[in-house]
Amino acid sequence: MKEKNMLQILKDSTYTVVLSGTGLLGESGYPLLRDGAESYEIEEKYGYSFEEIFSSGFYSARKNLFFRFYKEVILKAMETPPGKGFLALKTLQDHGLIHSIITRRIAALEERAGCTNVVNMKGTVYDNVCPSCGRHYSMEYVRDAKGVPLCEKCLVAIRPQVCLFGEMIDNGIMTRAAYEVEKADVLLVLGSNLTTPLCSQMLQYYTGSNLILVTDSEHYSDEKADIVVYGRCDEFLSGLAAECVK
Repeated sequence: MKEKNMLQILKDSTYTVVLSGTGLLGESGYPLLRDGAESYEIEEKYGYSFEEIFSSGFYSARKNLFFRFYKEVILKAMETPPGKGFLALKTLQDHGLIHSIITRRIAALEERAGCTNVVNMKGTVYDNVCPSCGRHYSMEYVRDAKGVPLCEKCLVAIRPQVCLFGEMIDNGIMTRAAYEVEKADVLLVLGSNLTTPLCSQMLQYYTGSNLILVTDSEHYSDEKADIVVYGRCDEFLSGLAAECVK
């Protein structure tokens, strides 16, 4: 579908919600730690899989190795800025064509690109808390700490406020995300198939008329979408943004 026609759908929409998947993450140069080749490198280097290390049990029992991995892999990736797809989302939102964004990624790329009304279902690396006194710490404090980052007051290990493997997503966040999807008449799914946890959790709340999927590869679940665009998400979004500012 031509950008002009797609742009008209967004202009006619009263409330458009984006489900932001791993496709946009990879296009920005971020490692796909669970699904990409990086998963093999992690297991070879650390002796455990990504799912094993990045878990609540591992954080509790083996903090030294948890934070070594967390700083060397997760936080190291934060040096990469948001790609053009996220910047295009910001442009579309500035023009009133996107109203809310929901994601399970923890890099806060949408906010770093300037987007607002973002629901980070699994939290972000930019929120870190002392589990004893509740004091908040920046990502930079955790990143720059020697070894396990400790609360300056309590000397207790700081806890990244992200949902680790083995933990449930906060009910309040789930409720907020469901409410956003319920309001949508257009749902724009970017860089994901419709069976991923993000989509399977959210699609049950969608009652709108235009489910638009942008993905780089075919999947059997594509038939559930009203419109499917095959290709890179960042190129698709950049094309919309360019039409928008004409």
